Amino acid sequence: MIVGIIIGIVALILLVTAGLSVKIVREYQRVVLFRLGRALGTRGPGLVFINPVTDRTTWVDLRERFLEIPRQTAITQDNASISIDFIIFYKVIDPSMSVLEVQNFAAAAQNVAATTLRSVVGDMALDDVLSKREQINASLRVRLDEVTERWGVKVTTVEVREVNPPPGVLEAMTRQMSAERTRRAAIIEAQGQKSAAITIAEGAQQSVVLAAEGERQSAILRAEGLSTALEKIRTVGRELDANTMRLQYYETLKQVGASPSTKLVLPMEIGGLLNSLRGLVSGDSGANQAAVPAGSTGSATLADASGPAAIAPPAGDHEPVAAPVATDALGAGAIPEPNGLQPAASALGEAPVAGAIAEPNGGHQPVGDDSAAGAPGGAAPIAEPESAHLPAG
Repeated sequence: MIVGIIIGIVALILLVTAGLSVKIVREYQRVVLFRLGRALGTRGPGLVFINPVTDRTTWVDLRERFLEIPRQTAITQDNASISIDFIIFYKVIDPSMSVLEVQNFAAAAQNVAATTLRSVVGDMALDDVLSKREQINASLRVRLDEVTERWGVKVTTVEVREVNPPPGVLEAMTRQMSAERTRRAAIIEAQGQKSAAITIAEGAQQSVVLAAEGERQSAILRAEGLSTALEKIRTVGRELDANTMRLQYYETLKQVGASPSTKLVLPMEIGGLLNSLRGLVSGDSGANQAAVPAGSTGSATLADASGPAAIAPPAGDHEPVAAPVATDALGAGAIPEPNGLQPAASALGEAPVAGAIAEPNGGHQPVGDDSAAGAPGGAAPIAEPESAHLPAG
C-alpha cells in the first residue's frame, strides 16, 4: 500500500517535470535560455527542452511593434515654441542583445526619442518644421537607429503625427494663407485675361488675313473677267466693218450733244466720219448745195453745246450752205470738221450768241431760219472746210 503511494507520487512528479521541461516556441518568438544564471543563447522555434530546476527562459517577440511618443515641446531655430508628437516603429533583430543590453526598451526609447526630437527641431526654422516633415522623419529615424542598434533593436519608421505651433503663429499663418490664395487668384485671372487677349488678337489677325485673301481673290477674278471681256471685245472688233464703227461714232455724238458743256474736244478721226456724213447729206440736200472755190480760207465756230450752233461759211462771194447733222433729238452742239490736221476744239465756244451764224470775213449773209434753227431738235448745220467743194445738185 505504502509502495503504491510512493510510486504514484513519483509518477506525478515526473509528469509535472516533463510538462515544465518542454517548451513550444512559435515562429515569431525566440527564447533566451539562462542556466544557473549564465546565458546559453536563444532557442526556437519549435520544441525546446529545458531543465526546469536549473534553467530559466525569457521570451522575445520578433514582430514589428510601435511606440507612441507623447507630445513634446521643442524650440525651433528662430525661437518659436512648438509641440510635436510622433510614433516610432521598431523591430527586434537580436533577441539576446535586446534582453541583455537594455532592461526596459520602451522607456529607454521614449526618452531617447524626446531628446533626439529637440535636437532635430532646434536645427530647423519654423517654416521648415511645418513644411519639411519628411526631413524630420528621416533625421529622427537615423538618430534613433544609431542608439537602439546596440540594443539589438532596429527603428524602421518614425512618423510625426501632429505639429502644434503657438496661437500667434497660427494667426500669422492664416493671414499668410489668405494672402497667398489672393495672389494665386490674381495670377490666374491675369493669365486668363492674357490668354483671352491673345486669342482675340489671333482671331483678328486671321480675320484680316482671310479678308485680304478674299480681296486678293476677288481682284484676281475681276482682272480675269476684265481680261476675258477685253479679249472678247478685241475678237468682236476684228469682225466689225466700217458701217458698225460709224454707228458707234453717231452714238458717241449723241452723248456729246446731250452734255451741258460749252466746249467740246473731238478726236481727229471725226474728220473722216464727217466726210462720209457729208457725202450722205449731199445726196439728200443737193438742191441747196453750192460749190466752194479752192484756196479760200475759213473757220468754224461752235456755239453753246446745249443749243443749236452756227457754222461760219468760207471766205468769198458764195452763200453758205447748211446741212443737217445727225445729232441728239434734244439738241446737240454742231460738230465742225477739222481744218486740215488742226483739232476742232480750237473753235469751240467762240460764237457770242447761241444759234447765230458767225461771219469771219464779214462779206456773207446769215443762213435762213429754216437751215439754222428750223432743224428738228435744234440741230446745227455743218460748215464746209476750205479745201473741199460740195458736189452740184
